[in-house]
Amino acid sequence: MKVYRTDEIRNVVLLGHGGSGKTSLAEAMAYVSGAVNRMGKVGDGNTISDFDKEEQKRGFSIGTSLIPIEWEKAKINVLDTPGYFDFVGEVEEAVSVADAAVIVVSGKAGVEVGTEKAWDLCDKYNLPRMIYVTEMDLDDASFRQVVETLREKYGKVIAPHFMPIRENEKLVGYVNIIKNAGRRYTDIGKREECEIPDYCMDYLQQYREALMESVAETSEEFLDRYLSGEEFSVEEIRSAMRTEVMDGDIVPVAMGSNIQAQGVANLLSDIVRFFPSPANRECVGMNRKTNAIYEANYDFAKAKSAYVYKTMVDPFIGKYSFIKVCSGVIKGDDVLYNADTDAEAKPGKIYTMLGNKPVEVSELFAGDIGAIAKLTTTKTGDTLSTKNTQITFAKTEYSQPYTYMKYTTNSKGDEDKVSQALSRMMAEDVTMKVVNDTENRQILLYGMGDQHLEIIASKLASRYKVAITLEKPKVAFRETIRKKSDIDSKYKKQSGGHGQYGHVKMTFEPSGNLEEAFTFEEKVVGGAVPKNYFPAVEKGLQEAVLKGPLAGYPVVGIKATLYDGSYHPVDSSEMAFKTATIQAFKKGIMEASPVLLEPIVSLKVTVPDEYTGDVMGDLNKRRGRVLGMTPVNGGKQVIEADVPMMELYGYCTTLRSMTGGRGIYEYQFARYEQAPNDVQEKEIANRAAEE
Repeated sequence: MKVYRTDEIRNVVLLGHGGSGKTSLAEAMAYVSGAVNRMGKVGDGNTISDFDKEEQKRGFSIGTSLIPIEWEKAKINVLDTPGYFDFVGEVEEAVSVADAAVIVVSGKAGVEVGTEKAWDLCDKYNLPRMIYVTEMDLDDASFRQVVETLREKYGKVIAPHFMPIRENEKLVGYVNIIKNAGRRYTDIGKREECEIPDYCMDYLQQYREALMESVAETSEEFLDRYLSGEEFSVEEIRSAMRTEVMDGDIVPVAMGSNIQAQGVANLLSDIVRFFPSPANRECVGMNRKTNAIYEANYDFAKAKSAYVYKTMVDPFIGKYSFIKVCSGVIKGDDVLYNADTDAEAKPGKIYTMLGNKPVEVSELFAGDIGAIAKLTTTKTGDTLSTKNTQITFAKTEYSQPYTYMKYTTNSKGDEDKVSQALSRMMAEDVTMKVVNDTENRQILLYGMGDQHLEIIASKLASRYKVAITLEKPKVAFRETIRKKSDIDSKYKKQSGGHGQYGHVKMTFEPSGNLEEAFTFEEKVVGGAVPKNYFPAVEKGLQEAVLKGPLAGYPVVGIKATLYDGSYHPVDSSEMAFKTATIQAFKKGIMEASPVLLEPIVSLKVTVPDEYTGDVMGDLNKRRGRVLGMTPVNGGKQVIEADVPMMELYGYCTTLRSMTGGRGIYEYQFARYEQAPNDVQEKEIANRAAEE
């Protein structure tokens, strides 16, 4: 592939609901442009984008893939993203390096929750966007209905500039609203002029009027000409649209059929024509040597710098760090410095990726997207620059994973293999993490949802040949006491020679501080217990609080006071007093009205207004206490509640089901509270059965 300068590059992310046709559109774009000579199908598992075995098996995208396309003397870096919400991290990676977005909407399914989320992402990252309506070859697809729904949601910015010509419920051509002319499809990427059918005229007039209004608003001169009834030329309309699209004041709507590759050539031309090159976008970092702001702004004349937005680790083809060049021109023989790890590396070769196939290029200009192999110390979010001009760019913020399960290996001895495989997968997937919960002797696997966790387990089996089982995790309870107890504990052992003797009298009572396990006081008078044994008593307490006598959970909020005891001048030892203390602790806790404490989290759920009743009702069933609601932009509410941690198991799936995928949540640990009696009894019985 030839080298393209910054102004010839377009970085475009495909966004939309799962199943709306993003991958098949990317495939059609590659085919129409000549990047491939045969068009694959998602159902056949042979598309460029869905190269992973899991994607081919399941028939949907799991990761973001890069497809560089050459069209009209420009290079379009197409970033094909997953539509399912469990893989939002991949979408966020792609959006962070895109300069514009095509939101893909199914003409059959219409505007879905994934369309809304795509729009919100474009707003967050300030991306110019277009909407492309797919599946127009299906008899029950409706372009008009999609446009009406979009207009209801987003207003006058929605501006169709193509509309379908259909005969016998099949797509046979289109009306170019800018040119006010009809075209009939003849072959892949080809069309011929035709008359505009009468049945198109009503909507054509509406759409054209809306488009001309938007064009007129770009300047005073245009507005005067529009009001006086003057027509704009095609070039004037396109020029005005480019300005408006870049500013977000117009969102053009195009349409076509991915399977027939109809409408795709128009879309590619529109991307080149209306979307900005990286030269029109800002990019700011920090010069580590001077602490001054570094305005990279995709200027190829400045010092070299690149941001690593994604990592691919494949057992067969190795590790690739995907980069977006932020300034300068990067070549294979450059020495690149990673300020995050203080390491230098010489790439040797620079690639662009066609799905999972590396295509070597001699250099990448600022604004271009490519990949470098075998950067061992580099991870997603790092910045590459030169040692003379050390730059760092802000790391992308990714969605946090809140769904978790514990995992166990299916074969003994596989623990290390699984751990190594998961660390490789975490290098690729920024939204998964592994937490070792030593307290409950379990390893927790976190992801964006149940499907995400299931696919992680499936990848372990297919890629790395190790199997795990996902199970419901244990909850980290605590034990404490409600009353005071007074204990006399003597440890005495005689077995020839020196014996063991330790005798303590202690009280145990609530300390009122659940943040600490225990506080220790001694009020011994007259040397009944010598001072040199006080540390042994404290050590006994430190050991005993790790596993309480009620259900084997750590003990918190205890005040232990040593007030009396006795010793033997020969047989007493630190070990004896430590053992006597542990005995006293176990007995003292059980006599001081012990209770289980459960973890409570502060939960925030963001949902559209119409779902607040259902969500609050569900939280009440989960023993949650709703603390309040705060309205936020977009007709949504943030519901805040305190909820027991154990009641959040499976919440991700329930919330999505209740809100049609529109609800999101986050939580953080707040405190411990006494668990209800039925919860305590069940947990104590479970722990006893385990023991």
